[in-house]
Amino acid sequence: MASRSHLSRRGPLSSTHCFARYYDPSKWSVQFGEPTSKPTVWNLRAYIHRYTVRDIIANPRYNGILFSDIALPTLATPVTYSKYIQPICVLSSTFMFQHRPDCWVTGWGLLSENDTSLPPPYNLWEVQVTILNNTRCGYVFTQPSRRIPIHHSIFCAGAEDGSVDTCKGDSGGPLVCDKDGLWYQVGVVSWGMGCGRPNRPGIYTNVRVYFNWIQKLMSCSTNRPDPSWLLLLLALLWSPQLLQLV
Repeated sequence: MASRSHLSRRGPLSSTHCFARYYDPSKWSVQFGEPTSKPTVWNLRAYIHRYTVRDIIANPRYNGILFSDIALPTLATPVTYSKYIQPICVLSSTFMFQHRPDCWVTGWGLLSENDTSLPPPYNLWEVQVTILNNTRCGYVFTQPSRRIPIHHSIFCAGAEDGSVDTCKGDSGGPLVCDKDGLWYQVGVVSWGMGCGRPNRPGIYTNVRVYFNWIQKLMSCSTNRPDPSWLLLLLALLWSPQLLQLV
């Protein structure tokens, strides 16, 4: 992860639709640095790195999961860094990551379309995915006959044969790519048609499209950011009703 910290304590990115049922910030907290979505009650480290959500800022253009499905939960107190809690970069342009098979998506979602829950010990899973350009994405989604509008604010990632994908419960999670030793968040898990189906890669909110919006939000409470990249935090969001994003 990147080591700079001047913009990193604002909060994590997520998907707006994750908060549809519980938009009240008091219903949520943010957990950092834990590999499990359900830490035990005697895991003091988990509670030390749990933070209160002050506000949930949804993109004003959000209109269902097809449009602007991105939100920035802001934290009431600054985050304390550790070996396992570090910021991640955001770029205004991420074209260099298209068709590279070395990007990763993580989450606590289902392991297959037929599952009903994540099995104990509820550990974080990761999968290596390829980002498709929108022309290719639109083509595979027309096979055999279903047409899905793929516009610039979203993109596809996974595998055309369905061998890797996200699933229910992974929404709001980060898609990240490594470049020259720095990790960049390129996408946010938004939606999909089933899980791991051929010609149905996962759909992600394209973070770079919202770079200026993120920059404006973060500059309200921090020093003016570098105009070409930003730093955010990755986290697990908690709710009294929902222990993982759905």
